[in-house]
Parts: sequence; structure tokens; C-alpha cells
Amino acid sequence: MENIILIKGKVKFPITLDPTVWIFDDRKLDLDTYFDQQETEINELEEYTKSISKHWDREIIEGAQLPTTNKTKKKFIKEELTTGSFGIRFQPFLNNAEPFNDATVVIIESADQEYSLPIEEAKNIILGFSANGKPLMEDGPAHVYLNKDSKSQPIKRIRGFRVE
Repeated sequence: MENIILIKGKVKFPITLDPTVWIFDDRKLDLDTYFDQQETEINELEEYTKSISKHWDREIIEGAQLPTTNKTKKKFIKEELTTGSFGIRFQPFLNNAEPFNDATVVIIESADQEYSLPIEEAKNIILGFSANGKPLMEDGPAHVYLNKDSKSQPIKRIRGFRVE
């Protein structure tokens, strides 16, 4: 039960989170590079159009290429997962819990103390769940990074989130 994080309180659907399975989630973020990146607004349609155009241009100039094996790519991904530090955004979980309209605050419950944040700020939380390829067993199951500037001092030993 120590590895479980609850989202409870003024929510339509209380949620139980298990950080040990987030390593398989495609939404995970590489914490080694995430805090160094500039926050930019990405237009998905524009990015898709650019990638298709680039592919089309390459096919016209070079001709079609046969598919290559993905063994080296799989090896790289496996190595990245076993050595990297990862996190995941809190917002999708909070959205799925569906806070009631009168809810204004998210209380972060750690084993040491409680921290209070307005709901809008809580949507920016990053939950760290892996450091150097290992789950956060000693001071976990997750760390809370409040914003891009807080990489050095995350909130540790998270037990749950209470919406009030």
C-alpha cells in the first residue's frame, strides 16, 4: 500500500495511482532534459504537415527505401529506460478525477507535511517516479515538481492528493 497514491476529496471519481507502472506510459517525460527545455506551444497539425512534407521530398529525391530493422532502436530504448529519470504530468489524472466546481485547492499530502496549491497551479505539477532507471523506493513512491524551476527541491514521500 506504500506505493499507491490517492486523489480524493471534492472529486467525482476518486483515483488510485500506481507510479510503478508509469514507465510503460507513453506520456512519460525525461526529467534529465525536461527542466532544461524551453516551454513552447506546439501546433500538432503544423508539425505533422512538416514531417509528411519532409518524407515526401525525401521519397522524390532518393526514391523509396526498404524498411530497416528496429533492433538498435529497441536496444537504445531499453538502455534509456534502465538508466533515465522519468516523470509524468499530473493534469490528466486530476482531469479524470473531475473536481467539483466548488473545489479550489489541491492539498499535496506527503509523509512529512501537507502543501496547498490552487487547482490551476496543481495542473502544472510533474510527478517524478524514476531516478537513474530505478523506482523511488526510499523517498517515493513519487516526487512532486511544482514547476520548471523546482527541479532541485521536489516534494518527496508523496502519499496522496486531496482536492478541497
